Amino acid sequence: MGFLFDPNVAYLLLISGTLVLIVALLTPGTGLLELTAVFLLLLAGYSATQLAVNIWAIALWGIGIVFFGLSVRRTKHTGLWLALALLAMTVGSVFIFRTPLGGSAVSPWLAATASFFVGGFGWIVTRKILEAESQPPAHDLNRLLGQIGEARTAIAPEGTVFVAGEMWTARSQQPIAPGQMVRVVAREGLILLVEPVPSASSETHATQA
Repeated sequence: MGFLFDPNVAYLLLISGTLVLIVALLTPGTGLLELTAVFLLLLAGYSATQLAVNIWAIALWGIGIVFFGLSVRRTKHTGLWLALALLAMTVGSVFIFRTPLGGSAVSPWLAATASFFVGGFGWIVTRKILEAESQPPAHDLNRLLGQIGEARTAIAPEGTVFVAGEMWTARSQQPIAPGQMVRVVAREGLILLVEPVPSASSETHATQA
Protein backbone atom coordinates (compact mmCIF):
# COMPACT_ATOMS: atom_id res chain seq x y z
CA MET A 1 0.00 0.00 0.00
CA GLY A 2 3.03 2.24 0.12
CA PHE A 3 2.50 3.30 -3.48
CA LEU A 4 -0.65 5.16 -2.37
CA PHE A 5 1.57 7.65 -0.58
CA ASP A 6 3.32 8.65 -3.77
CA PRO A 7 2.16 12.23 -4.56
CA ASN A 8 1.70 11.42 -8.25
CA VAL A 9 -0.43 8.37 -7.43
CA ALA A 10 -2.49 10.35 -4.93
CA TYR A 11 -3.02 13.07 -7.51
CA LEU A 12 -4.06 10.54 -10.18
CA LEU A 13 -6.59 9.04 -7.76
CA LEU A 14 -7.95 12.51 -7.03
CA ILE A 15 -8.22 13.57 -10.66
CA SER A 16 -9.66 10.18 -11.74
CA GLY A 17 -12.29 10.32 -8.99
CA THR A 18 -13.19 13.85 -10.04
CA LEU A 19 -13.54 12.83 -13.69
CA VAL A 20 -15.71 9.81 -12.87
CA LEU A 21 -17.83 11.99 -10.57
CA ILE A 22 -18.40 14.52 -13.36
CA VAL A 23 -19.53 11.74 -15.71
CA ALA A 24 -21.77 10.25 -13.00
CA LEU A 25 -23.45 13.59 -12.29
CA LEU A 26 -24.02 14.34 -15.96
CA THR A 27 -25.22 10.84 -16.90
CA PRO A 28 -26.99 9.34 -13.88
CA GLY A 29 -27.50 5.63 -14.22
CA THR A 30 -27.17 2.47 -12.14
CA GLY A 31 -25.01 4.00 -9.43
CA LEU A 32 -21.87 2.12 -10.47
CA LEU A 33 -20.12 5.30 -11.57
CA GLU A 34 -21.06 7.06 -8.34
CA LEU A 35 -19.64 4.20 -6.27
CA THR A 36 -16.45 4.17 -8.36
CA ALA A 37 -16.03 7.93 -7.90
CA VAL A 38 -16.51 7.65 -4.12
CA PHE A 39 -14.02 4.77 -3.93
CA LEU A 40 -11.36 6.69 -5.89
CA LEU A 41 -11.89 9.87 -3.88
CA LEU A 42 -11.69 7.96 -0.60
CA LEU A 43 -8.38 6.44 -1.70
CA ALA A 44 -7.17 9.91 -2.69
CA GLY A 45 -8.23 11.26 0.70
CA TYR A 46 -6.44 8.44 2.50
CA SER A 47 -3.30 9.14 0.51
CA ALA A 48 -3.57 12.87 1.22
CA THR A 49 -3.62 12.26 4.97
CA GLN A 50 -0.09 10.92 4.72
CA LEU A 51 1.19 13.78 2.57
CA ALA A 52 1.89 17.44 3.19
CA VAL A 53 -0.80 19.57 1.51
CA ASN A 54 -0.63 23.18 0.34
CA ILE A 55 -3.90 24.86 1.33
CA TRP A 56 -3.30 27.71 -1.11
CA ALA A 57 -2.96 25.20 -3.98
CA ILE A 58 -6.30 23.64 -3.05
CA ALA A 59 -7.83 27.13 -2.97
CA LEU A 60 -6.34 27.87 -6.39
CA TRP A 61 -7.78 24.62 -7.72
CA GLY A 62 -11.17 25.70 -6.37
CA ILE A 63 -10.83 29.06 -8.13
CA GLY A 64 -10.16 27.10 -11.32
CA ILE A 65 -13.48 25.27 -10.82
CA VAL A 66 -15.24 28.65 -10.51
CA PHE A 67 -13.61 29.85 -13.73
CA PHE A 68 -14.66 26.57 -15.34
CA GLY A 69 -18.27 27.20 -14.33
CA LEU A 70 -18.10 30.67 -15.89
CA SER A 71 -16.69 29.21 -19.10
CA VAL A 72 -19.69 26.92 -19.61
CA ARG A 73 -22.31 29.46 -18.56
CA ARG A 74 -21.05 32.64 -20.22
CA THR A 75 -21.44 33.18 -23.95
CA LYS A 76 -18.83 35.97 -23.97
CA HIS A 77 -15.13 35.40 -23.29
CA THR A 78 -15.72 31.65 -22.93
CA GLY A 79 -12.23 30.88 -24.20
CA LEU A 80 -10.64 33.27 -21.69
CA TRP A 81 -12.51 31.79 -18.72
CA LEU A 82 -11.63 28.26 -19.84
CA ALA A 83 -7.95 29.18 -20.25
CA LEU A 84 -7.88 30.74 -16.77
CA ALA A 85 -9.60 27.66 -15.37
CA LEU A 86 -7.06 25.27 -16.91
CA LEU A 87 -4.15 27.45 -15.78
CA ALA A 88 -5.41 27.67 -12.19
CA MET A 89 -6.17 23.94 -12.08
CA THR A 90 -2.73 23.06 -13.49
CA VAL A 91 -0.78 25.26 -11.07
CA GLY A 92 -2.93 24.11 -8.17
CA SER A 93 -2.36 20.50 -9.18
CA VAL A 94 1.42 20.88 -9.37
CA PHE A 95 1.65 22.30 -5.85
CA ILE A 96 -1.25 20.47 -4.17
CA PHE A 97 1.29 18.30 -2.34
CA ARG A 98 4.69 19.50 -1.19
CA THR A 99 8.04 17.92 -0.48
CA PRO A 100 9.87 18.29 2.85
CA LEU A 101 11.87 21.10 1.23
CA GLY A 102 8.67 22.93 0.31
CA GLY A 103 8.79 22.29 -3.44
CA SER A 104 6.20 20.71 -5.71
CA ALA A 105 5.65 16.97 -5.38
CA VAL A 106 3.45 16.29 -8.43
CA SER A 107 5.04 16.09 -11.87
CA PRO A 108 4.24 19.29 -13.82
CA TRP A 109 3.75 17.24 -17.01
CA LEU A 110 1.31 14.90 -15.25
CA ALA A 111 -0.57 17.83 -13.69
CA ALA A 112 -0.81 19.71 -16.99
CA THR A 113 -1.92 16.66 -18.98
CA ALA A 114 -4.52 15.59 -16.40
CA SER A 115 -5.88 19.12 -15.90
CA PHE A 116 -6.24 19.76 -19.63
CA PHE A 117 -7.83 16.36 -20.23
CA VAL A 118 -10.32 16.59 -17.36
CA GLY A 119 -11.03 20.28 -17.99
CA GLY A 120 -11.44 19.85 -21.74
CA PHE A 121 -13.57 16.71 -21.43
CA GLY A 122 -15.76 18.25 -18.73
CA TRP A 123 -16.21 21.46 -20.73
CA ILE A 124 -17.28 19.66 -23.92
CA VAL A 125 -19.69 17.31 -22.14
CA THR A 126 -21.20 20.05 -19.97
CA ARG A 127 -21.72 22.40 -22.91
CA LYS A 128 -23.40 19.64 -24.92
CA ILE A 129 -25.76 18.85 -22.06
CA LEU A 130 -26.64 22.51 -21.51
CA GLU A 131 -27.30 22.94 -25.24
CA ALA A 132 -29.54 19.87 -25.25
CA GLU A 133 -31.48 21.15 -22.23
CA SER A 134 -32.05 24.51 -23.91
CA GLN A 135 -33.58 22.92 -27.01
CA PRO A 136 -37.38 22.71 -27.20
CA PRO A 137 -38.76 19.20 -26.61
CA ALA A 138 -38.65 17.10 -29.75
CA HIS A 139 -42.17 15.76 -29.04
CA ASP A 140 -43.90 18.94 -27.91
CA LEU A 141 -47.48 18.25 -28.95
CA ASN A 142 -48.37 21.93 -28.77
CA ARG A 143 -46.38 22.47 -31.95
CA LEU A 144 -49.10 20.51 -33.78
CA LEU A 145 -51.82 23.06 -33.02
CA GLY A 146 -52.93 24.77 -36.23
CA GLN A 147 -51.13 22.36 -38.53
CA ILE A 148 -52.83 20.82 -41.55
CA GLY A 149 -52.92 17.08 -42.04
CA GLU A 150 -54.83 14.37 -43.87
CA ALA A 151 -57.41 11.93 -42.56
CA ARG A 152 -56.20 8.40 -43.26
CA THR A 153 -59.40 6.76 -41.99
CA ALA A 154 -62.94 7.92 -41.48
CA ILE A 155 -63.23 10.03 -38.33
CA ALA A 156 -66.65 9.52 -36.74
CA PRO A 157 -65.91 10.60 -34.13
CA GLU A 158 -62.44 9.00 -33.89
CA GLY A 159 -59.98 7.93 -36.53
CA THR A 160 -56.41 8.35 -37.72
CA VAL A 161 -54.75 11.39 -39.27
CA PHE A 162 -51.31 12.04 -40.74
CA VAL A 163 -49.86 15.27 -39.34
CA ALA A 164 -46.25 16.55 -39.23
CA GLY A 165 -44.89 13.34 -40.68
CA GLU A 166 -46.55 11.04 -38.11
CA MET A 167 -49.76 9.11 -37.61
CA TRP A 168 -52.02 10.31 -34.78
CA THR A 169 -55.30 9.28 -33.24
CA ALA A 170 -57.79 12.05 -33.87
CA ARG A 171 -61.29 13.03 -32.84
CA SER A 172 -63.73 15.37 -34.57
CA GLN A 173 -67.18 16.75 -33.83
CA GLN A 174 -67.96 16.53 -37.55
CA PRO A 175 -67.71 13.39 -39.68
CA ILE A 176 -64.55 13.44 -41.81
CA ALA A 177 -64.00 11.16 -44.78
CA PRO A 178 -60.68 9.41 -45.54
CA GLY A 179 -58.36 11.61 -47.58
CA GLN A 180 -59.94 14.86 -46.44
CA MET A 181 -57.67 17.59 -45.15
CA VAL A 182 -57.96 18.44 -41.47
CA ARG A 183 -56.70 21.14 -39.12
CA VAL A 184 -55.54 20.45 -35.56
CA VAL A 185 -57.47 22.73 -33.20
CA ALA A 186 -56.65 21.21 -29.80
CA ARG A 187 -55.49 18.05 -28.12
CA GLU A 188 -56.51 15.79 -25.26
CA GLY A 189 -53.40 13.97 -24.12
CA LEU A 190 -52.16 12.09 -27.17
CA ILE A 191 -55.44 12.49 -29.06
CA LEU A 192 -55.66 15.38 -31.51
CA LEU A 193 -58.91 17.29 -31.91
CA VAL A 194 -59.36 18.20 -35.55
CA GLU A 195 -61.80 19.91 -37.85
CA PRO A 196 -62.26 19.48 -41.59
CA VAL A 197 -60.54 21.97 -43.87
CA PRO A 198 -62.89 23.11 -46.66
CA SER A 199 -61.55 22.25 -50.09
CA ALA A 200 -60.97 24.96 -52.69
CA SER A 201 -64.03 23.81 -54.65
CA SER A 202 -66.23 23.96 -51.56
CA GLU A 203 -65.05 27.49 -50.79
CA THR A 204 -65.77 28.52 -54.40
CA HIS A 205 -69.36 27.19 -54.26
CA ALA A 206 -69.92 28.89 -50.92
CA THR A 207 -68.72 32.19 -52.33
CA GLN A 208 -70.92 31.92 -55.42
CA ALA A 209 -73.95 31.08 -53.28
